[in-house]
Amino acid sequence: MLPHHAGKCARLHGHSYRLDVTVRGELREDGAESGMVMDFAELEAIVGPEVIDRLDHRHLNDVVENPTCERILLWIAAGLAPRLPGLDELVLWETASACAVLRADELSKSTGRSQATR
Repeated sequence: MLPHHAGKCARLHGHSYRLDVTVRGELREDGAESGMVMDFAELEAIVGPEVIDRLDHRHLNDVVENPTCERILLWIAAGLAPRLPGLDELVLWETASACAVLRADELSKSTGRSQATR
């Protein structure tokens, strides 16, 4: 529910979100992860417990105040940024055509704004 929304989103409703996480960095030169910036299994081991497990099948209003796509994305970024130093971009898809985007240069801003694409 979006308590400040004038439209139908003010009522209880749901979405099947999709989260895109982009990590930037140097390619690893040796070992099992040679040629990778980060092993996908390692990324999933961070994103799963930090984001998915904490939001899946939850009433988002109990986790994020006024849970717009942008605010949820900022909540996700706050949890992932300390654990993913190469975090470059987050995209949270609310529907197939509506998303919010947060890029690395915005992660460090104290204003807490994300650029939304609707």
